[in-house]
Amino acid sequence: MAVPKRKTSRSNTRSRRANWKAAPVAMTTCPQCKAPSQPHIACPSCGNYNGRHLAAAERTEHQN
Repeated sequence: MAVPKRKTSRSNTRSRRANWKAAPVAMTTCPQCKAPSQPHIACPSCGNYNGRHLAAAERTEHQN
């Protein structure tokens, strides 16, 4: 396994960490209820996904 030969300085470490940015979550509108929801996931408000109603999605949302 490779081992670093020199210690990485604080400025290099902090400079590297400063460039990392979290990407915002992509949102789409549900075709049934027009509520915002994530793509490829059942709608949390109405429980529809790909034209089908998934009751399990509604139950898990109301329990939280």
